[in-house]
Amino acid sequence: MVRKPGRMYRKITGPAYTKREYMGGVPASRIQQYVGGDVNGNYDLELRLVAEESCQIRHTALEAARVKSNRLLIKDFGEKGYFMRVRPFPHHVIREHKMATGAGADRISSGMSLAFGRPVGTAARVKAGSIILIVRIPKSGEDKAKEALRMASHKIPTPSRVDVINLASPS
Repeated sequence: MVRKPGRMYRKITGPAYTKREYMGGVPASRIQQYVGGDVNGNYDLELRLVAEESCQIRHTALEAARVKSNRLLIKDFGEKGYFMRVRPFPHHVIREHKMATGAGADRISSGMSLAFGRPVGTAARVKAGSIILIVRIPKSGEDKAKEALRMASHKIPTPSRVDVINLASPS
């Protein structure tokens, strides 16, 4: 598991490293499910959590955002009163060069510069303006859903905004 801070993996650098069939030992994604709630419900509003800057979002951060927003939505709307989808998929494999720690490690801690490293996790590469989470709800719960997405945005390593789209047919 990754023990280094998330800021090390936030910036998009270099080409994507995605060919899992050529590498061994890539850890499984932590995201449990991408779709939650009632898929076929009749909803009035769609709220989107939109990234404002390009970045990499680790699979653990996506799962944390999903869990946080899902708990608040279930509390406010019930199991079948909403629909939620996680949009990005973590294709990019994150590598880490393990460094020696402990007593006497100060002599060898400089390590090899630009070392390739071993796979330790995955991340989704997100561009500015990309949608991270989608939530569909009835019109009466707009403020509660905005709060759920705002709480989820604290788990994401990029500034984000909530866009509201009216799904009700104009009559």
